[in-house]
Amino acid sequence: MKLVVLVKQVPNTTRVKLDPKTGNLIREGLESIVNPDDLHALEAALGIKEETGGTVTALSMGPPQAVDALTQAIGMGADKGILLCDRAFAGADTWATSLTLSRAIRKLGEVDLIICGHQAIDGDTAQIGPQVADWLGLAQATYVKEIEHLTPADPDKPGKPGEIIVKRRLENGVERLACQLPALVTVIKELNQPRYAHMERLITACTDKADILVWNAADIGVNTCDVGLEGSNTHVIKTFTPNFKRQKEILEGSRQEVVAELFDRLKKSDTTLSGKFQGRPS
Repeated sequence: MKLVVLVKQVPNTTRVKLDPKTGNLIREGLESIVNPDDLHALEAALGIKEETGGTVTALSMGPPQAVDALTQAIGMGADKGILLCDRAFAGADTWATSLTLSRAIRKLGEVDLIICGHQAIDGDTAQIGPQVADWLGLAQATYVKEIEHLTPADPDKPGKPGEIIVKRRLENGVERLACQLPALVTVIKELNQPRYAHMERLITACTDKADILVWNAADIGVNTCDVGLEGSNTHVIKTFTPNFKRQKEILEGSRQEVVAELFDRLKKSDTTLSGKFQGRPS
């Protein structure tokens, strides 16, 4: 099978700092990591490769330092990495990003399965996977918590495509879903436990970049006006941390009096509660 995993290098959001004047993210000295959900996607692909054979390609879009994310992917077991790196890609929203990734996947030729983390911790949009599937015209399954069964396409039976059966998490339960291959799935952390990178493979990937390709806009055949900031339909004007000011007040009186006072204040602050509560608590 030919498997592609989308991998993104993101800032460690536990240490994010914003410029108080501009509201922009301060990237200098900020630690970068592989997006956590993408590690689960990579582990899923490696597990499938071990069971059915094939290759795993890690695909990323970002600045030159994003090669570190691909190095880690190869250290874990991916066969090769591809970095989409071009100044024209900078400032892309999810629309332009998914277009760029889908064009790179098309260049790879026939792909059986694309696996992504369900969202990146620096944006939390959960849009990239579904949008890539849409650009490529593929079936998709999101929020996958279990890959129940996968049947690769049989080369001796060209009219019978492969199939993947998954269980996806919903708000109120689990849905069992079958998709015809090729397809795209986005996975959540409940799916598996990512392995550690193998030291020997990691050292090789760090010292020999032969397994990591770098493609620009021309390599994947996109017009620069369709990607990056210029090709984006949305623009981030400002990023800021909300300033919460808490006020505390101690209510005095008996338990019944305090509860009654709280009840009255809730009704006054939210008129929607008025129709739900008809009397005062006793």
